[in-house]
Amino acid sequence: MTDMTEVPARPCGLRERKKARTRASIREHALRLFSEHGYSATTIEQIAAAAEVSPATFFRYFPTKEDVVLQDDFDIITLQELEAQPAELGPIAAFRAAATAARRRMSEEDLARFAQTTRLTFSTPEIRERAIDELIRTTDVIAGAIATRLGRSPDDFAARNIAGAIIGVVMTSSMPWDEMTAASADYVYDRIDAGLAHLEAGLPL
Repeated sequence: MTDMTEVPARPCGLRERKKARTRASIREHALRLFSEHGYSATTIEQIAAAAEVSPATFFRYFPTKEDVVLQDDFDIITLQELEAQPAELGPIAAFRAAATAARRRMSEEDLARFAQTTRLTFSTPEIRERAIDELIRTTDVIAGAIATRLGRSPDDFAARNIAGAIIGVVMTSSMPWDEMTAASADYVYDRIDAGLAHLEAGLPL
């Protein structure tokens, strides 16, 4: 399977492809350096040098060092797949189908990267703190996508509740985060799908 960071979900121009490659390169070198030297010991200057970009370019793609870990392509791919789901599907069923479709596009390398970033997020205090902001942003984005599907305003109360429930199920289903490995990441996605199915059924006991 192809690395999803290299192939866009939709056709795009040369400039967009170049930006995607630069972003992927920065992230790849950052995660390698984190693995080799530790997160705290790795500087943005070192990451930029390894990726052959300037620190200013780094910040154009990632606002903070923590965002290199927290912002992944899986979220982008899932939202694109969500937009592609049939209109007659309910929001939870549509998100579940989108997550399954996004998972099929992940390579073994993607799974290993996902496991690494998950462990980093919950074992590194500064990343864990920043993760709250990213969690809010992700909830907002999912809520907006659901509201669009329902033909409602982006701040629709019901859409935000559904988005929050989805996020909660995904987080709970993927625990314990600090023990995740490339081998277990695939199993985690099965658990997430089962959790979303439970949510779709109304959380019966």
